[in-house]
Amino acid sequence: MKNKRLRIVRIIPNLFCYIMLCGLSVWVVMNGEDLQEINRLSIYVILMIVLFFVSVFDSYRIWLWIKAGKL
Repeated sequence: MKNKRLRIVRIIPNLFCYIMLCGLSVWVVMNGEDLQEINRLSIYVILMIVLFFVSVFDSYRIWLWIKAGKL
C-alpha cells in the first residue's frame, strides 16, 4: 500500500504540470497577437518549452523509478 500512495504523490504534481502546460498553451495561442505587440510572446514560448521539458523529464524519472521498483 505504501508504494501505491507514493506513486500517487509523485504522479499528481506531474499531471498538474501537464494540465498547466495545456492551459498556458491555449492562453498563449488565444493572446498571441497581443503578447507580440508588447514583446512578451517569446518569454511565454520559452516558458512553455521549459515547462514541457520539466514535465517530460519528471515523467521519465517516475517511469524509471517504477521500473526499478522504487515506486
